[in-house]
Amino acid sequence: MLVEKIKNRESGIVLYGIVPPKKGTDAEKVEEISSRQIQRLKGLSIDGLILYDIQDETCRTPEERPFPFMETLDPFLYSREWLTPLSVPKIIYRSVGKYSKSELSQFLTNSSPEKDLTVFVGASSKSQEVTMSVGDAYRLRREINSNIVLGGVVIPERHRLKSDEHIRVFNKISEGCSFFVSQGVYDVNASKNFLSDYYYYGLEHDIPLVPIIFTLTPCGSLKTLQFMKWLGISIPKWLENELIYSADILQQSINYSEQSWKELKDFADEKGIPIGCNIESVAVRKIEVEASIELLRRVSKQ
Repeated sequence: MLVEKIKNRESGIVLYGIVPPKKGTDAEKVEEISSRQIQRLKGLSIDGLILYDIQDETCRTPEERPFPFMETLDPFLYSREWLTPLSVPKIIYRSVGKYSKSELSQFLTNSSPEKDLTVFVGASSKSQEVTMSVGDAYRLRREINSNIVLGGVVIPERHRLKSDEHIRVFNKISEGCSFFVSQGVYDVNASKNFLSDYYYYGLEHDIPLVPIIFTLTPCGSLKTLQFMKWLGISIPKWLENELIYSADILQQSINYSEQSWKELKDFADEKGIPIGCNIESVAVRKIEVEASIELLRRVSKQ
């Protein structure tokens, strides 16, 4: 079980991430979407399913969003009402800044420690108005349902700029986080820099390391590439060129993502750092979603 793997700080956890259908989608269409998602994932080797809780991040950057923001169905309700046939643990993201105390309390009360895990996400920028901080959410979890396994977000690329991402992680561990999920990884060196500092800080201060789950996402078009950069995914210039000028950008990105995972896994295994992998598609195009499934199959064989 995923909960046990996390508590035992095991390596090799494999997750898959999805975004629920957009809010206002009629029930028949939601049924069609969920059935398609279930059929894609049934029988595949995943330890759990991530359901993202997206928020409007336009205040994070002045650049125009390549794809329009569309509010989605609540990930917890979508999980409970439409995805029960997929019998894997669900990791429910909560962008805590858009919920009231009573709304988050209700979610924590209704969550099952055996079937549900959660990741609390803070504001996308300091200028974003929020109803609740991540610190408030941590305290609420301790009061209402401290048994639900809690995860956090890690951004290795931020470590390159501030050199303190490992400290952020250890601070969140002290608040109850038992695992971390990264944003999409295209800069392997940034991830290795973070892992190195994470490892040696834990060693120096005698703090057990928790699993770090690295997210891999295929890129199937120049617009998807633009969107990934808008989301804050760091793509080295040489790799961006390789993708732009590739005869098959999608296959090139899958091959690179698989190679990145092997490199991160070798680096982490040598030091005994528990890491795992989360596969997603930031685009909803069928070809890119199917590419994410191909990547999932490749990673599962490692």
